[in-house]
Amino acid sequence: MTSIIFSDFRLICGFMDKCLEDINALHCGSITTGEKDLHSQGEVIACLEKALVREVEQDQTHQIKEDCKKAIMRVAELSADDFHLDRYLYFSCRDDRERFCENTQVGEGRVYKCLFNHKFEEAMSEKCRDALTTRQKLIAQDYKVSYSLAKACKADLRKYRCNLDNNLPRAREARLSYLLLCLESAVHRGRMVSGDCQGEMLEYRHMLMEDFSLSPEIVLHCRGEIEAHCSGLHRKGRTLHCLMRVGRGDKGLGDSLCQNALQALIQSADPGADYRIDRALNEACESVIQTACKHIRNGDPMILSCLMEHLYTEKMVEDCEHRLLELQYFISRDWKLDPVLYRKCQNDASRLCHTHGWNETSEMMPPGAVFSCLYRHAYRTEEQGRRLTRDCKVEVQRILHQRAMDVKLDPELQKRCMTDLGKWCSEKTDTGQELECLQDHMEDLVSDCRDVVGNLTELESEDIQIEALLMRACEAVIQSHCHDVADNQIDTGDLMECLVQNKHQKEMNDKCAVGVTHFQLIQMKDFRFSYKFKMACKEDVLKLCPNIKKKVDVVVCLSTTVRNDTLQEVKEQRVALKCRKQLRVEELEMTEDIRLEPELHDSCRKDISRLCSAVTFGNAQVIECLKENKQYLSHMCHQKVFKLQETEMMDPELDYQLMRVCKQMIKRFCTEADGKNMLHCLKQNKNNELMDPKCKQMITKRQITQSTDYRLNPVLRKACKADIPKFCHNILQKSSDDNELEGQVISCLKLKYADQVHHQISKRLSSDCEDQIRVILQESALDYRLDPQLQLHCSAEITHLCTEEAAAQEQTGQVEECLKTNLLKLKQDACKKEVLNMLKESKADIFVDPVLHTACALDLKHHCAAVTPGRGRQMSCLMEALQDKRVRLQPECKKRLQDRIDMWSYAAKVAPAEGFSDLAVQVMTSPSKNYILLMIALAVCVLFLVGLLCGRFTKQVTRELKDR
Repeated sequence: MTSIIFSDFRLICGFMDKCLEDINALHCGSITTGEKDLHSQGEVIACLEKALVREVEQDQTHQIKEDCKKAIMRVAELSADDFHLDRYLYFSCRDDRERFCENTQVGEGRVYKCLFNHKFEEAMSEKCRDALTTRQKLIAQDYKVSYSLAKACKADLRKYRCNLDNNLPRAREARLSYLLLCLESAVHRGRMVSGDCQGEMLEYRHMLMEDFSLSPEIVLHCRGEIEAHCSGLHRKGRTLHCLMRVGRGDKGLGDSLCQNALQALIQSADPGADYRIDRALNEACESVIQTACKHIRNGDPMILSCLMEHLYTEKMVEDCEHRLLELQYFISRDWKLDPVLYRKCQNDASRLCHTHGWNETSEMMPPGAVFSCLYRHAYRTEEQGRRLTRDCKVEVQRILHQRAMDVKLDPELQKRCMTDLGKWCSEKTDTGQELECLQDHMEDLVSDCRDVVGNLTELESEDIQIEALLMRACEAVIQSHCHDVADNQIDTGDLMECLVQNKHQKEMNDKCAVGVTHFQLIQMKDFRFSYKFKMACKEDVLKLCPNIKKKVDVVVCLSTTVRNDTLQEVKEQRVALKCRKQLRVEELEMTEDIRLEPELHDSCRKDISRLCSAVTFGNAQVIECLKENKQYLSHMCHQKVFKLQETEMMDPELDYQLMRVCKQMIKRFCTEADGKNMLHCLKQNKNNELMDPKCKQMITKRQITQSTDYRLNPVLRKACKADIPKFCHNILQKSSDDNELEGQVISCLKLKYADQVHHQISKRLSSDCEDQIRVILQESALDYRLDPQLQLHCSAEITHLCTEEAAAQEQTGQVEECLKTNLLKLKQDACKKEVLNMLKESKADIFVDPVLHTACALDLKHHCAAVTPGRGRQMSCLMEALQDKRVRLQPECKKRLQDRIDMWSYAAKVAPAEGFSDLAVQVMTSPSKNYILLMIALAVCVLFLVGLLCGRFTKQVTRELKDR
């Protein structure tokens, strides 16, 4: 039916009524005679589509009615699925389809996409190419004309509200450029856009950069430049690069409409994010990328920076140089088009320059002015106020370095110094000569130009005066990360401290890393510590740590003093504030390499060679390896690692791996949290959709570590300080000071929490401890790995019965649910006991049963909204609702509740009540409570009556005794 209807436009519902006048006015075919030729029927719609495209490009005298425009776009949209439904394109491209897309399956716009990819092939017929171009222009007007794009991005468009801007006319909302800008904005802000949608976006960005005619603004505003300079260069992006070349020429395009149209197109296509979008650049620079940038992943935005670094070198080819500078000219005029710069500086720009989103503009702060603002803040001193972050400052310097190669890449310099360049430097055209020439004529320049050149000269005047070998080995790191301290001629402590802090950066080479580590190791052995540490802590060392020479011993001594004063909550710390700050620096340095902690390194030397021989030193990798293999460590090494973990849990900033892996997430979520609460803050944000997966994995590892012993959980340890010796005294008697208790104390507290809910006993946990236990119960219910006792006793059952759930490692409580379901199949008594404990705990609090809580979320909201969570109150509410025939629960909730009742029944069979109190609890929580109590009361009454009536027969006495 679809094929029949689309073969004759007169059969399309409402189309004739809306477009009859336009068809006659445009002479698109005879309506009254009604040709039966399929070609002519398709040509009527094609005629209207071409007229619509020409109208957008303002090359059409007749204005098509709005109703007809909508009808035309609707027909194009409906034919987006199947290539055969666009009759004109089908007949125009039949042979080309067989030639290029013979094996492409019809449907979901696949044939269209295949033909688009071959549009500029030599063998493609001109008629088909024109039809494809018309189709692409319609897509540029309304993205829904592309079936694959609309389908792939539907969810993301709704998620990021790309179709809900009431301030925009409907026609603009549907524009392909608007869609791309909206979704690119989400990507640049770090939001998740589906892979399929990003793939479709990439193809259409590539399409826009390949054919300038798909951008009506360029066709309209750049017509004169194309005719004068770029005629005959229509294919493969050559026209666009020709226009770019005209734009960066000596005369340029100025602030013309053509320049603005080019800038808008480049923002929509965003070739800075992936150089492959620019086909002309890709083809011209392929050899340079293979030789100079092969270490960078294909498609990485850093490839453009790499190409810029090799500009004017022997590896650069002339054609690539031209294409690169043409593109960089426009990228440099909008800081957001450099993805690395934008990612590192978006927060700084928002904070310091009051910028808007990626796809938003502001007349008060145009894109070109933002970079100038960032540059001004890059070189502020502390006294001058707010400054850029280190990462952003590095990127600003990178851009300035690139701009120094060609003054046309610096909009401010070109704008303010155009007259001076022509006057003084017209013959200086080689690399960097123009800027050098301007610097030579500084006194002769006009004031605006002099200011810009002076700022750039300030950057280039920096020099590093340290030991020559170290300077050469660490030059890349110094330039990227330590430029703000490199010019300190008196105290090189700042520079060395900076190098230590950036040992994990990609610019750090092996020679520099070895030199810095060697310097650190020497400091550990020599009492003459670093200048900054010596000046900050000299008085405290003499007072608190006399006769100690080794730096490592001094650090331990001072750290112990600070820790003891903190735990004892003394009014005034014995270690001065300035020393505590520098001490923190030294402590953080020591955590980066196990060799900087000699006592730990010596105790674990054999274990390192046995278990971690393939792991390189640095980045705390060896320490992390020891932690992961803790159960295989020797006794002495195990003790030291346990003590190290205890220290790190009390002060997470000393956990090098955690701080490194979660650095960005800490900036995002925990900027206001102090060091001691850093892990707690990360745990609270663990399930946030913006959480980095690697950081999330690291947090889970630390949670597993904490669950092995209450001493590794400082928050729990403080909250349950009085409860642990009161209720878990027998476990503490068997414990060792430096070995894990495998979660026994935590299990003890969890059972105590469950018992006090069920039995309403008088000896209860303190409220703070109860709150922490509830949190631990909720966390362990989602991930069995956080329950060491369960993992220890049920490992075989999990492997045998719950293989798929354990392999998924999804923190949704599926492994626990599997064990509960298979309770009667469990063979080991210890495992049964742990699962029974789980059931007991889940009965105490519905939040401890994530599967049940998820199933009953709506019912809790509707029927138990007034019930305060905790202590089994909401569970009791649901149980009462289940028994009340007037209440209708959700089917899934009702099923899960019944499952839980069955499980508790199974639990009673497996583990009968050990005492009267347990028996009473089972009766009172039973769904048949009323029936059981009635039967008990009835039995008592019967027993009483039997005794009353039959007591005389059981013990008869003689008459003499009665008469006595």
